[in-house]
Amino acid sequence: MRSALRTHNGMTELAMAIGLYALYEVVRGFGSTTLGDARLHTADIVSLERHLGLFVERAVQQAVEGLPGLPMLLGFAYMSLHFGATAIAMIWVHRRHRERFALVRTTLVVSTAVSLAIYVLYPAAPPRLAGLGFADTVTDKAGINLSSDALGSLYNPFAAVPSLHFGYSLLVGVTVAVLARRRWVRWIGAAYPPFMLFTIVATGNHFIFDAVAGGLVVVLSYFVAKALLSARPVRPATVRRPAAARPRLRTLTPAS
Repeated sequence: MRSALRTHNGMTELAMAIGLYALYEVVRGFGSTTLGDARLHTADIVSLERHLGLFVERAVQQAVEGLPGLPMLLGFAYMSLHFGATAIAMIWVHRRHRERFALVRTTLVVSTAVSLAIYVLYPAAPPRLAGLGFADTVTDKAGINLSSDALGSLYNPFAAVPSLHFGYSLLVGVTVAVLARRRWVRWIGAAYPPFMLFTIVATGNHFIFDAVAGGLVVVLSYFVAKALLSARPVRPATVRRPAAARPRLRTLTPAS
């Protein structure tokens, strides 16, 4: 177990990442949830946000729609940064801060596994499919049809809670902000999670609740990963045997 968690060479880590991503896509597509069932869970989320005064997603999207070019930019950001920025950050940590790589990678793996379980147990429709008047910005502005047969075969449209778009961005952003030596790079890391939150809300792909859930999953996964990596195998106690008594030499005194 510990040998699998330790940091490996680049090619081994790449092969493991590809294998885990393939497994992620297979498991993510499990389940036979209908749109109606997914919308029932979404209705609960909206009701909770309204009760807490957090239901602002539609207003954010409407404000963005009035800014020329921004919806298209956010649509491309939504599609590219989730895996692109995460992959670049993981390569950077592996090459520049290898002593921290195992912790970051294990956090990523644990948070993904937990999220997959929640996707199966609690399928929820994203805002753009909730029937609440949200636009599908990625499809309408960026020209990438999320409901096409090609993309539909690669992802589960009802895997909205927790938002790994935000969860991954939180992990990447904090990692960069903590480890980078240059101040401007640290600022980019710190700004990345808020930017991703704005992106997923403005494009109609996640509610704020989804992002909060994604952040909590990553934080909990960090502590799980830390515990896994810090665990040491318990060695049986060694019983010390008393040293054998050495024969005492008698001092001979010459006879008088």
